[in-house]
Amino acid sequence: MNNKVSFMPKHTILLVDDEQAIRDMLSIALEAADYNVLQAENAQQAHGIIVDRHPDLVLLDWMMPGTTGLELLRRLKRDELTEKIPVIMLTAKAEEDNKISGLDAGADDYIPKPFSPRELISRVKAVLRRIGRADLKDPIVIGDLRFDPVSHRVSIAGEAIALAPTEYRLLQFFLTHQERVYSRDQILDYVWGGNVYLDERTVDVHIRRLRKAISVAGHDIYVQTVRGAGYRFSTQLQNG
Repeated sequence: MNNKVSFMPKHTILLVDDEQAIRDMLSIALEAADYNVLQAENAQQAHGIIVDRHPDLVLLDWMMPGTTGLELLRRLKRDELTEKIPVIMLTAKAEEDNKISGLDAGADDYIPKPFSPRELISRVKAVLRRIGRADLKDPIVIGDLRFDPVSHRVSIAGEAIALAPTEYRLLQFFLTHQERVYSRDQILDYVWGGNVYLDERTVDVHIRRLRKAISVAGHDIYVQTVRGAGYRFSTQLQNG
């Protein structure tokens, strides 16, 4: 019985790459996996499609003539109308500094070329599963902490809290997965995307940043370290 993973059919994916052959190959794979596919050959064309059609996810090539994929990504994340659309970067730039640049700019995943269509589909599914589009609409309130996914705002006792994109996704993950322990590998998979090759210590760095950001009125105690296991978000005080 194949009920292990059931994705919403017919998500719309925008594929942005200046090479027609790559767009055609990936379109075939995505359509075979039951996705609607839109195509754009440059950043300008892609931006128009994104604004008009609001796709569920964007596959964005880094190196394109004119405006690069990274520049388009930054533009999308600055615009309230497009900042929540998940983006997977496709790139021949495999160096870790480039990965970090893409992820820090707001990319949800980063796939170095060459990659197989099967890997791409797996990453797309992981990001869509993690983002949980259209499912999380109601604000989540824990004590004085208020997380509003619609306005993309976090506040404590009515005061806005500024969170970087990664810390925002990390908090969203914890708030929607409370009272369970997750390993660093699991958190990397959920928050950064499957097969993003980052050191586990990356999780620790962003946990520290998140704790500092929500430390107002002691809300950082909810993000708990479980020795030898990982982290959990719990409103119950930790023993020991």
